[in-house]
Amino acid sequence: MTVQPLLEALNAERGIVCAVGAGGKKTLLYHLLQHHPGRTAMTATVFTYEPPRRLEAALIVDSESNLRERVPGHRANRVLYAQPSDKAGRLAGVSAETLTAIHRAGEFDLTVVKADGARMRRIKAPREDEPVIPAGADVVLLVGSVHALARPVNERIAHRLEQVLEVTGMQQEQLLTPATMARLFTHPQGLQRGTEGVTAIPVLNMVDGDVDLEAARAVARHILAGSDRFDRVVLTSLRHPGLLVETIRR
Repeated sequence: MTVQPLLEALNAERGIVCAVGAGGKKTLLYHLLQHHPGRTAMTATVFTYEPPRRLEAALIVDSESNLRERVPGHRANRVLYAQPSDKAGRLAGVSAETLTAIHRAGEFDLTVVKADGARMRRIKAPREDEPVIPAGADVVLLVGSVHALARPVNERIAHRLEQVLEVTGMQQEQLLTPATMARLFTHPQGLQRGTEGVTAIPVLNMVDGDVDLEAARAVARHILAGSDRFDRVVLTSLRHPGLLVETIRR
């Protein structure tokens, strides 16, 4: 399996790459951490769950000041770091300043960052205090799952339901269409919030078969028609070798 096409599609060959949204962003970041050919790190600016044991990376959990000392000099080629949390199974994030300093001091080729939460939902729209994007970020991936399409919009599929309804113009329990899903990416108060001045790339995840692919292409067309900011939409799936399914360009 080669990861290079995915890295090129996501502009994730070097630098600090953040992910926001819902529907598989942690899994996408784990994949980048584990398969990037260089020295890589992963962290979060918000609360996150402990990583799966199968992940082949050194885990360093410590106070922020100690992380600044420990992480850059760690000998592992792949490092996941965070602060401890008093909530079982969870870790606390680090400040944007700390992760930027660690990225530089540790000479990491790539640092991937979980920059908001979604509570395992398929779509989301941010609150006013989200996301938490470091000033040194190079790319922000805006993630949503096509498995939310044709389903009623409610708290079972949407995180921050009130914000999702406001951004999409929908009523609760209406079925999510490609056009309304696209608004989560194109609306200024949707997934773009807080990403000004940073390259943003929409990512449609869980494109697991032919039906999903046609639906994702329809969403992508609406995204590109609805905003001049994006030059591409990236389609991904865990079931596809290398994760990359297709890149749809303007």
